Amino acid sequence: MEHSLTPFTLFSGPLSMFGAKAQIAALEKGLAFELVMVPFDFHALYTPKHPEVLRINPKSQVPVLVHGGLEIFDSTQIFEYLEDLKPEPALWPKDLKERARARLLEHRSDEVYFPHVVRLMGLQKSLHEEPALAAIAAAGRYYAQMEAQLQGREWLAGSYSFADIAFYMAALFGERQGAVLTAATPLLLAWRDRMTERPAVRQVAGAMAKWLASAGRPVPAFLHAAQAAA
Repeated sequence: MEHSLTPFTLFSGPLSMFGAKAQIAALEKGLAFELVMVPFDFHALYTPKHPEVLRINPKSQVPVLVHGGLEIFDSTQIFEYLEDLKPEPALWPKDLKERARARLLEHRSDEVYFPHVVRLMGLQKSLHEEPALAAIAAAGRYYAQMEAQLQGREWLAGSYSFADIAFYMAALFGERQGAVLTAATPLLLAWRDRMTERPAVRQVAGAMAKWLASAGRPVPAFLHAAQAAA
């Protein structure tokens, strides 16, 4: 496909979970793109917001992808576009039902698991109090479900897929906010190690870890090697 050879522009942020998902997917597919990191810090956040992000996304959030005359936002929509743009290597399973399950897992990472992490973001000074403990427990139950998902397989949906990318990044933020993976889910821990070893994941997660360290923020231990290589 000739269009797939034309580089696109991806707007992301140094601490954007959703932007990181899109960036990993593009790297996994070997696509050429320009990465625009919009300014961010822990005080001003994304203010002032990038004018192109403001213009394209009504929610004023990254990621945003621009490819010729096409302008889209939302990490899941970007996933789907990249899969159509360059079908190989495939990042959705080829089997119809497995592909549907993978899409559901990707959706659940964002809409079922991640809200517990968002809740913890506002509870960092009270992680031992009931609201935070409830969110951590809910995340733990989700980890148990993903542990069961990994029985007899290396990746969440059979073959490596967008589902793995989505949950890896969501769980990375969970780890940062206090919903840590433990020895109770050994298959999930091994899966996280396999994910971190993938060059595309290592590049993106390592850059994020390096940015966190430069901002004086803690870096999860499992990212230390990736941080050093970034």
